[in-house]
Amino acid sequence: MRISGGSAKGRKVGLRKVFLKKGEADELRPTSAKVREALFSILALRIADARFLDLYAGTGAVGLEALSRGAAHAVFVEENSARVKVLRETLQRFGFGDSAEVVRDTAERFIERCGSVFDIIFVDPPYASAEVEAILPLIQSREIMHEDGIVVVEHAAKRPPPERLDGLERGRVYRYGDTSVSLYTKKHLQSEEQI
Repeated sequence: MRISGGSAKGRKVGLRKVFLKKGEADELRPTSAKVREALFSILALRIADARFLDLYAGTGAVGLEALSRGAAHAVFVEENSARVKVLRETLQRFGFGDSAEVVRDTAERFIERCGSVFDIIFVDPPYASAEVEAILPLIQSREIMHEDGIVVVEHAAKRPPPERLDGLERGRVYRYGDTSVSLYTKKHLQSEEQI
């Protein structure tokens, strides 16, 4: 798996055994290169100097891609300690150590304790879980997204997340085979066609 654009284009995000094996009741499903490229085409005008949050980071490929393409800062949230270690090593190897933070925690606990605000929040929980339905309202209620920020949810195409939540509304949905990407903004921005 390689970074597809920006300053780290072509650099390999290693799929070590720690990423491939199942552990701690989770299964890693990295975001494909096709979906990442499409995602960053969609986000092209938003990524420069953005504060990026990669929840359920896994390999960290999406957050690494954001940094490579000009995000000012990225926070990676990952529960698996072995993946956290490898991700920190990868950030140093790519030269992104000063513009990134890796937090070992669950997405829910991180959001509840978070004191930061982000421009782009990437949410990619296990497809079979119901975590999206719990995490989206929490993102809104804890106010960790800028007023004109965006939440990007990667999910199974056959299992779309809710259209509306208190304060957030789904805009465009992009489908790539079995995977879809849904974009959310704060409700007052929908009429301004921000996405």
